Amino acid sequence: MGISKPDLIEGMVKGMAVLEAFDTERQRLNATLAAQRAGITRAAARRHLLTLHHLGYLESDGRFFWLAPKVMRFSGSYLASARLPRLVQPVLNQLATQHGHAFSAVVLDGEEVVIVARSDATRMLAYGLHLGARLPVHATSTGRVLLAAQSDAWLGHWLQGRTLSRLTPNTVIQTEVLRARVELAREQDHALSVDEHELGVTALSVPLRNVQGQVLAALNVVLPTTDLPSAEVIPRFLPSLQVAAQSLRASL
Repeated sequence: MGISKPDLIEGMVKGMAVLEAFDTERQRLNATLAAQRAGITRAAARRHLLTLHHLGYLESDGRFFWLAPKVMRFSGSYLASARLPRLVQPVLNQLATQHGHAFSAVVLDGEEVVIVARSDATRMLAYGLHLGARLPVHATSTGRVLLAAQSDAWLGHWLQGRTLSRLTPNTVIQTEVLRARVELAREQDHALSVDEHELGVTALSVPLRNVQGQVLAALNVVLPTTDLPSAEVIPRFLPSLQVAAQSLRASL
């Protein structure tokens, strides 16, 4: 949704950019680092850091700043009010009980995918696979499924001039190769990723559609590559993921 310039609050844009500058790679920032990551001046970054600290969203030792627990109010409110996580949670728990692995629901957000629901009572398999985690689109099976749901024009624009970071030796970093993988996911209606986001991790994903056929999210299973040969992952888990996605369709 567009917005006219008079309605745009520039200060809020910069403040949100400073908040979003904190992630798993950079958990503590000073004014210089925050300015670099947010794309604003050091003086502006310093004012925003101090203001966010005053409001309780950041903690500080006087030089560096880091996120305070208060920022969880946003995610907590979303998870409590958003329909998608509430609907898929029981299904994810049922899948985890049936198969003994971690299942998630993931949505697309710009250059990343975000875990909005995750099965309970399953062991943490990989770094960063917690609720609310943001993972790179190009290195995940969920990312390919969600990109596959977009139009060719949208995908071409998204890929144009994009640099894909290498996370493991198996990460796809060539845009044309990624495009081919996305087209394969569109054709097969699922995507498999082995050792691409993190070594030792296999993931299989399917699209989650609403009754109108729109892809709202991706359902996936994540397991250690040592648990099952990659050739056996699809026949073992794909039918269950497809049934789960179909069972949710009428409710979305």
